[in-house]
Amino acid sequence: MSPCRALDLLIGPILAVVVITGSAVGLGGCASAVVGTGAAVGVAAFEERSVVTVARDAVIASKIRLGLFNAGEKYITRISIEVYEGRVLITGATPDESMHAEAVHLAWKIEGVTDVINEIQISDTGFVNTIHDSLITARLTSSLTFDQEILAINYSVETVNGIVYLIGVAQSSTELKRVIAHAHQISYVRKVISHVRVKKTGT
Repeated sequence: MSPCRALDLLIGPILAVVVITGSAVGLGGCASAVVGTGAAVGVAAFEERSVVTVARDAVIASKIRLGLFNAGEKYITRISIEVYEGRVLITGATPDESMHAEAVHLAWKIEGVTDVINEIQISDTGFVNTIHDSLITARLTSSLTFDQEILAINYSVETVNGIVYLIGVAQSSTELKRVIAHAHQISYVRKVISHVRVKKTGT
């Protein structure tokens, strides 16, 4: 893994906190981490989460990713992390139970974690599946973004072996059904698993 790729994975979420608090940081090269995070922070105000919660989730995610990175490159390349309101969604495909258990253990060690949703598959994802998964995630994200009846910023999407995992907050059950319907319309999607919280009336 290149140094810049590692920096993107580990430092990006931390920069969200830095930008939110008005601090400045010099990272030399690897501008993609700065640009990507800047875009995320730019839309943070439109999220259902408060800016403080967004920052807290970013810190939790970065700490878990750092733990995975320290555990070995295979962890950071095989496992993905999404954090929403302290709830950690872990997805990916690992060849054995030991990696599976270690990833969950690392997540629970981090302060601020309220729940760990373990969706790691025990399998060896092939190259073709990885391409399909990336295309599914990209297409679904695009579909949600351009659907004016969906607040797409409140959803995170991960795809593993054709299974789409969702986490976030829906404005209503109707909106969530619309999101799931978009996913089912995409080729190679085998199943949709939702961990999305439906917003309570008046909140």
